[in-house]
Amino acid sequence: LMSFASRTASRDRLHIFTTNYDRLIEHGFDLIGARPIDRFVGALNPRFRASRFDVDIHYSPPGGRGDARPLEGVVRLTKLHGSVDWASVNRQIIRRAMPFGGPHVFGPHEGDDLLIFPNSAKDIETAFFPYAELFRDFSAAICRPNSALVTYGYGFGDDHVNRVLRDMLSLPSTHLVVISYDGAAGRIQRFIQQCGRSAQVSVIIGPEIAGLDRLVEHFLPKPAIDTITQRQAEIL
Repeated sequence: LMSFASRTASRDRLHIFTTNYDRLIEHGFDLIGARPIDRFVGALNPRFRASRFDVDIHYSPPGGRGDARPLEGVVRLTKLHGSVDWASVNRQIIRRAMPFGGPHVFGPHEGDDLLIFPNSAKDIETAFFPYAELFRDFSAAICRPNSALVTYGYGFGDDHVNRVLRDMLSLPSTHLVVISYDGAAGRIQRFIQQCGRSAQVSVIIGPEIAGLDRLVEHFLPKPAIDTITQRQAEIL
């Protein structure tokens, strides 16, 4: 997470999209001290807001004359299929407090109010709120010139996600990087053939490369937000 999030604050924020319901990414943010931005607003019972996506975090540097600069270590997060800590209460979508890895905490009807959204088999339901808002964020973030998307562990089995990826690749300046343990039963190759844009797709397949430990240690760049290495370089 830090390798991807370490970019100049004035550049576009790293935007993470996940179809998983778990909160492993949020746990990683806590470990590295990153600040995620999503559509939820509030402290005790954060509520989903359709109008709060463009909010960002800035600060005023010492000596600056009113000019605010973007804060480093800020990441945008969109959970396309909902999350285990989302719930529908009084026709509002809230994110409730739940310990990571701890026992489940549901409402009086034992999870009837959970907001885990449908898969591609229920395509008609994907037009409803807030599902449509999340996919609008997805398409707006990647379907633009010079955008690059890295998929990790995605098996290209969700048609509603693949449609957005095909639209992205219709722009000649975009690029897709696929990192996977295997060929996902041939779905990765079929997707590339259907798109007809093989020059815009880079594929990295194999457990010796796609394993998270080796990928981080040998292939991903060292985080730029690393004060120890930065200090060492200054001394040398």
